[in-house]
Amino acid sequence: MFTINIYLRFALIALFLGGGIALIFAFGFWYASLPILVGLVLLVGYFLFGTLVSAGNLAQMNDLDGASKRLSLTFFPGLLYSTNKAMYYLMKSSFALQTGNNEEAENMLEKASQVKLNTDNEKAMVEFQFAGIAAKRGNMNKAKIHMKRLKELKVTEPMLKEQIKEFEKALGNAGLAKTAGMMRKQGQSMQPGGKRRRPKMR
Repeated sequence: MFTINIYLRFALIALFLGGGIALIFAFGFWYASLPILVGLVLLVGYFLFGTLVSAGNLAQMNDLDGASKRLSLTFFPGLLYSTNKAMYYLMKSSFALQTGNNEEAENMLEKASQVKLNTDNEKAMVEFQFAGIAAKRGNMNKAKIHMKRLKELKVTEPMLKEQIKEFEKALGNAGLAKTAGMMRKQGQSMQPGGKRRRPKMR
């Protein structure tokens, strides 16, 4: 998927909007309309899509530190398109899990769950991570509640289906230690930015 480097995007926004404003004072609005329009399109795209795709790509390359820093360049997550907003909080949750910050991970998941999610796959990702956090904290009853909710969803994404299947098997047969270990191992693979088809994001 084609994306514009976020730093280049920031520079282009400043160039087109700043240049457009300068042209207004120098020659009038009509001379400035095109650069201002381009700058506004770039700016609105940033507000709606953030830096999720580039952060997800870095995560897929196992550069979690780079991915976390790139995601932090989404300065206004509240303005993101609804699906992207949920994915933003899911990614923040995944990064928190990788560093062992379960409280922050759960807080981010709570925010993701408050966003209106459009598909069962997206809802399942939230429930799956809730189940994993519960298991890591030793709360098996809560983990099973989230797994029960998962079973009520129609999950169609192959990777997610496989991860849920393996987690359920570990939850039922291997006990807490193996379940928590599996979630740590799979936490990185849960990062968005893989083969899912999504709206274009920056």
